[in-house]
Amino acid sequence: MSKIDNNNAPWHGLKRASTPGKATVLAIAKAFPRQLIPQEYLVEGYIRDTKCQDVSIKEKLERLCKTTTVKTRYTVMCKEILDQYPELATEGSSTIRQRLEIANPAVVEMAFEASLACIKEWGRPATDITHIIYVSSSEIRLPGGDLYLASELGLRNDVSRVMLYFLGCYGGATGLRVAKDIAENNPGSRILLTTSETTILGFRPPNKARPYDLVGAALFGDGAAAVIIGTDPVTGKESPFMELSYAVQQFLPGTQSVIDGCLTEEGINFKLGRDLPQKIEDNIEEFCRKLMSKASLTDFNEMFWAVHPGGPAILNRLESTLKLNKGKLECSRKALKDFGNVSSNTIFYVMEYMREELKRGGGEEWGLALAFGPGITFEGILLRSL
Repeated sequence: MSKIDNNNAPWHGLKRASTPGKATVLAIAKAFPRQLIPQEYLVEGYIRDTKCQDVSIKEKLERLCKTTTVKTRYTVMCKEILDQYPELATEGSSTIRQRLEIANPAVVEMAFEASLACIKEWGRPATDITHIIYVSSSEIRLPGGDLYLASELGLRNDVSRVMLYFLGCYGGATGLRVAKDIAENNPGSRILLTTSETTILGFRPPNKARPYDLVGAALFGDGAAAVIIGTDPVTGKESPFMELSYAVQQFLPGTQSVIDGCLTEEGINFKLGRDLPQKIEDNIEEFCRKLMSKASLTDFNEMFWAVHPGGPAILNRLESTLKLNKGKLECSRKALKDFGNVSSNTIFYVMEYMREELKRGGGEEWGLALAFGPGITFEGILLRSL
């Protein structure tokens, strides 16, 4: 089902030594469902599959598909699934059981493929992994996907597991913060962090009473990612490329309703406030400076930027507010163009592009990873390129 995508090329000759005791990223990989959808074909397919007869809805979706800047996305949803579960395209159907029948195994399969590719790049045995962090807003069951994944990967049965459910778009950055804390407080540990998401839980026919459904249809995609985190890399065996210097999470009081997700019998219903980009714009500079102060940094343009691309409006606002030079958010824009917003995964797609960018140009030593999600919650990590 899944398509693995990783560079599969650990690189050597590092210019900078890692700081003793600081968490580093030792490997990174991603995986996707087999079905790739070019954005120009999405509208016809979605309108056909949901049997929508409303011309105004089709025209609005066409406009949204252009403004998102997305060019391609991967998706678990396919003709075979709709043939088996036609009720998914029927308004008002109670389908949470059917959605989970599809989503639960799909996200673990993608996480497995991404993790396998990540372990291969890392170059050490899977049994050397001491902790696993599994992030998803797309599955619901007990036990969770962390146990299924650990079993399928052949990890030790005393591997320490952490499950992070329903964090949304900032989940990947939260996972990095948790992995950093574990790594730095457990010398010698090696943490596999994997994220996996599918839009199956939110797929439904368009309805004028739910305008955000069309935004989701035009913007979100499916996929998985994996990284391995640890301190004090083993010379000759591990190839760290980024250091997690400092991490901060912050929520904006009184903004719980700006991004609202509700699980119902019909799946997940999301509402997104129009003021989300403005809320981020109003608070982002202070948040970034809090992170930068840990390394006595003051100039936004002397850093690299790995920003979760929630959508083009957020990237444009951030670029304008911080007066970033053209190209500073290129890795974020490229990830959005190639994969769409894949929720918790997307920060890792940006980081992988950033790794290649830093390798080509020598690059800045310091950077920021940023993600935003329900709460409104900001996650930020001060990064150091190795």
